[in-house]
Amino acid sequence: MSLLLERAHYLLSAHNTRQLPEDVGAEVAFAGRSNAGKSSALNALTRQNSLARVSKTPGRTQQLVFFEVTPDAKLVDLPGYGYAKVPLDLQAHWQAFIDQYFRTRQALRGLVVVMDIRHPLKDYDRQMLAYAVQRGLPAHALLTKADKLGRGQQGIALQKVRKELQSSFGDTVSVQTYSGHARQGVDEAREIIGGWLGLNKPAAETA
Repeated sequence: MSLLLERAHYLLSAHNTRQLPEDVGAEVAFAGRSNAGKSSALNALTRQNSLARVSKTPGRTQQLVFFEVTPDAKLVDLPGYGYAKVPLDLQAHWQAFIDQYFRTRQALRGLVVVMDIRHPLKDYDRQMLAYAVQRGLPAHALLTKADKLGRGQQGIALQKVRKELQSSFGDTVSVQTYSGHARQGVDEAREIIGGWLGLNKPAAETA
């Protein structure tokens, strides 16, 4: 389990490509529809209460927000979608920006798509997963708010999503149940993200 994720701190926010940090090291991006629990997931993964702002107004993230774990490892919070109060021209700008980010960003090592376990695999979720698969990047589906369902219901939902992901994307997308509130699946997710960022190497290898 990568304890280095706890060192994450805000670095910068980018509204266009000119504002992006230098394209070096490794990055893991997080995507999720509004109300999917993306900010809460980021906070639980880094064991911080307010690293990513948890807003009562969904969709407030209007930039790519970068958090630095080490000088060579970053987490990237992508704009959320699924809300109606954002102007269409601004949505179009974000869409083009994210598209370019996925096509050109060499530091990007993987994508985590956060989905409410009760409402998974919406069009936006599939679109973001397709971005990663087209780039040949690994992706991981985080089925959040698992504590809202019983264990049996969780298992059924997990198997259904796994089957659909296999059908659509083959073996390139992994999936797990998750609840930051109940600390369920946090270590599993940290292990995957830490591996993508190169943070899980034994001390002898990193010395």
